[in-house]
Amino acid sequence: MTLVELKKIVKYVNSADGEPSAVLVPAEVWGEILMTLGNVESGLHLIDENESNTQILADLEEAVRATKAGETFPVAELWTRVYE
Repeated sequence: MTLVELKKIVKYVNSADGEPSAVLVPAEVWGEILMTLGNVESGLHLIDENESNTQILADLEEAVRATKAGETFPVAELWTRVYE
């Protein structure tokens, strides 16, 4: 679900001043949000769960090859790449 789709589904609750004070989210969507947040915290992403074992193995083999060849990055740069 995209952010645009999510914004169309949720309902905003306004305070007496007319300012948004809460958001109502359908239970099914809330479950998806919690799952996504859990995957982000664990370092997994939904695309990881949909990848074939063959692709995961190929990615790991490439990572090992790159490491042996000295193709490494500073940790700060790796985190920047994850959140781009």
